[in-house]
Amino acid sequence: MELRELETFRAIVEAGGVVRAASRMHRAQSSVTARIRQLEASLGVQLFERDGRTLRLTAAGDVLLQYADRLLGLADEARAAVHLDSVCGRLRLGAMESIAASRLPGPLAAFHGRYPEVAVELQTAPSRELIARLHAGALDAAIVGDEVDDARFTSIPLYQEELILVAAAGCPLLQNPKRLNGKTLLVFQGQGCAYRRRFEQWLQTLRVVPSRVLEFGSYHAILAAAAAGVGASLIPRSVLDIYAQREAVSWAEVPSRVAKLRTLLLMPMTTHAPALTRLVELLRADATAQTGAKLPSPRMATPMTV
Repeated sequence: MELRELETFRAIVEAGGVVRAASRMHRAQSSVTARIRQLEASLGVQLFERDGRTLRLTAAGDVLLQYADRLLGLADEARAAVHLDSVCGRLRLGAMESIAASRLPGPLAAFHGRYPEVAVELQTAPSRELIARLHAGALDAAIVGDEVDDARFTSIPLYQEELILVAAAGCPLLQNPKRLNGKTLLVFQGQGCAYRRRFEQWLQTLRVVPSRVLEFGSYHAILAAAAAGVGASLIPRSVLDIYAQREAVSWAEVPSRVAKLRTLLLMPMTTHAPALTRLVELLRADATAQTGAKLPSPRMATPMTV
């Protein structure tokens, strides 16, 4: 089993077929097919099965894909490590959707400008899913909203997020959180979101029971629904800061014990890639620069004290 065979295998999976993979890799289709046959022969298993005009991974192929990502990632890390003055390779970064939208555009643009030889792959998902991907070796680092007590990971504090309650402009629900009882909540999809859990736990302590909970795949969709009067949501203040129609919503502060949440950069203790080191430096500098930044008030309701 050779690295070139693993690169070809992963390229076929990502491209969805041999023809597209050959085109992306600038190789002859026969060469790509031959490499996969050699890999299957060396492993003694079938990696793909044909489903009409498309290829589908077998169970063995699905297992190999996880190892291929890790092995190829280690190969990139080894190449970079022996060239300490060269920052290159691939960097797989995970982040919560809110962080990816509101915090990362600036530092990632700066990183790309300084280190154009590094291919950054950004994956967005709730915190728990990102941590699971780190455990599986599918990510090199991830920005999450959950504390992780695991000796295998290095944890670096980054952005101090402030959660605020949002609803339609002029909505009276924001004046007292207990008025949310029997109303509609707007939350990020899935149970792995740290902000959603914070919201639900807070309402449980207030004995507030919503009539409905609507899930969304992005915070901009949540804000659009809030502006339309669908319901209320607890979101990072930084997300509202970049929302173009801020005048369409009202927001209110919530108790500090609910509002304050520090995001963390997690990465395996064994990772020493120069590219990741440089990215961490940029992220920490950006987080420091943003400390204390406040959102100009679009329409603020009376602050909550409950």
